[in-house]
Amino acid sequence: MPTVAPLDLTGHCVSACFLGDVPVFALADGVVHRLAGGHAWTEAHDGLLTAAPTRDGKCLITGGEDGKVMSLSPEGSVELLAEVGRKWITSVATGPQDIVAFASGKVAYVRFSDGRMRELEHPRSVEGLAFAPKGVRLGVARYNGATLHFPATDSKPTELEWAGAHTGITFSPDGNFLVTTMQENALHGWKLSDGRHMRMAGYPAKVKSLSWSAKGRWLATSGAPAAIVWPFQGKDGPMGKAPLELGTRGDAMVTQVACHPNEDIVAIGYSDGMILAARFADQKEVLLRRAGKGAISAMTWDREGRRLAFGTETGDCGIVDISA
Repeated sequence: MPTVAPLDLTGHCVSACFLGDVPVFALADGVVHRLAGGHAWTEAHDGLLTAAPTRDGKCLITGGEDGKVMSLSPEGSVELLAEVGRKWITSVATGPQDIVAFASGKVAYVRFSDGRMRELEHPRSVEGLAFAPKGVRLGVARYNGATLHFPATDSKPTELEWAGAHTGITFSPDGNFLVTTMQENALHGWKLSDGRHMRMAGYPAKVKSLSWSAKGRWLATSGAPAAIVWPFQGKDGPMGKAPLELGTRGDAMVTQVACHPNEDIVAIGYSDGMILAARFADQKEVLLRRAGKGAISAMTWDREGRRLAFGTETGDCGIVDISA
């Protein structure tokens, strides 16, 4: 049976992840909590809005209401990476070669590993950021579509149009597809080789969480009373194919999904704080955590896939150990 080690905090958990072996929980008040031989914490911001670990898992990049972008180490040391004055940092993304992107208003900023900065201005607010799995290519979610930049060059960006407000963005692990979350209850996607559209609709709520499976063959999503898992095995992605519906519950909505790093399994977090794990092949379910005080707002597996860090909107956080 999985075991749960709780960490009772106060406030909305924006990110729950691992830096190396250290579980880290970033809260909206700007304090980042760590479990490294005990409970320690670091005040990173005056109001924290967004956070993402670096690709090597060695640092947590955070952005806040104070206009600062910080890098936090597993030991709790904080480094100021950038500052944009009295503007909110609403999104961050981490890429290869220690590149960091962050957004404030209509501008996406790219900070290279040597400290150089590049500003990429857009006609409307930048809502989401993601780096492609290979190379230095940045995807920007915006109103009426997405923009793809090669920020290390002066090449003209690629514009992908689709009417509506696009709020989040992700590349498939093989780099063949781009998917955005939308203000309406839907996803939109593009096949990047030919610009072909993919529409994934029918959700009863907004999709706020996306997670690719270990080999990129599936995309798990929130926004329904089950985890909606789209198949991406074929050359045209999910078009013409029905998604899996895993962990169906009639009394709670799925608020977070986190695919296992090695197996075709997804952790499913619900609006009542419950967490299930479900296997794609046979839809078998295992209870990881009973319902708690608030909706699951953040979840990440460690690299081995043995421990799951989770956080909620009300601050009851913790670690699920499935190897116990």
